[in-house]
Amino acid sequence: MQTNSTIFVAGATGLAGSAIARRLSNSGYRHILAPNRQALDLKNRIVVDRFFKAHAPEYVFLAAARVGGIQANAQFPAEFLQENLSIQCNVIDAAYRHGAKKLLFLGSSCIYPRLAPQPIREESLLTGSLEPTNQWYAIAKIAGLKMCEAYALQYGWNAISLMPTNLYGPGDNFSETQSHVLPALIRRFHEAKRGRAESVTIWGTGAPQREFLHVDDLASAALFLMEAYHSPEPINVGSGMEVTIAELAESIKAVSAYEGEIVYDRAKPDGAPRKLLDSSRLYALGWRPRISLQEGLRETYAWFETHHAHARA
Repeated sequence: MQTNSTIFVAGATGLAGSAIARRLSNSGYRHILAPNRQALDLKNRIVVDRFFKAHAPEYVFLAAARVGGIQANAQFPAEFLQENLSIQCNVIDAAYRHGAKKLLFLGSSCIYPRLAPQPIREESLLTGSLEPTNQWYAIAKIAGLKMCEAYALQYGWNAISLMPTNLYGPGDNFSETQSHVLPALIRRFHEAKRGRAESVTIWGTGAPQREFLHVDDLASAALFLMEAYHSPEPINVGSGMEVTIAELAESIKAVSAYEGEIVYDRAKPDGAPRKLLDSSRLYALGWRPRISLQEGLRETYAWFETHHAHARA
């Protein structure tokens, strides 16, 4: 990419998309297209086609998606499948037909089998059953990366797929019911501290292990791979570090200065028991994450404390 290249960030108001757009701007790129969903409905094929015809972006970062945690996936399986399939098909196909030089598709670590060998290598894709609590989102993401692969194989088009681990950071969705575990816990502990609640309840046993990556590290990896990676094979993007949900809860409790108890609702589902990515393929190319989980938690909690009245929920 050149600093005067026209670059489209799909999903630029979301957690990952906004971080990518911010990274591009800070790196000197001057022509960044970052419309919000009111200005550009990515679920509408005709609207997307008109956008690409009018603006002819040379590079595309496809970070738009309907996302959420276990409860959201359970409540809205049809929307998670249909909306993500629509967004992906519309953007990928229009980008190819209107001459984009390269597209980067942002997938998810949930594409891998529930019981894949740990740490999870890219070759584990489609070797076993998915985690039932997020299978609808996972199936859509698998279709997206396979669409990129198909366009690369059939048309020789440069489309790549990144599989990031669990992302977090300032600007996340902090909903109790619609977000992922880390931002949901930040909101829960913050409100418990403000309300002087005696305890905070967490779904499941606290035993599952999760890997987390600060969204600014994800943005750094995305720009790095847009320049350095040209294979249709998916590539993992992770921190290489994992913690249990119980350890995460204790860390957020400490960062928030909450003094009550943590209670586990063992009647609620845990999700996948473990989900650590093998990011050695990415690391071998020369990229490494820079933000530790503790540093990222402090920054994210401080951001939420300042912006909680207007944070996405």
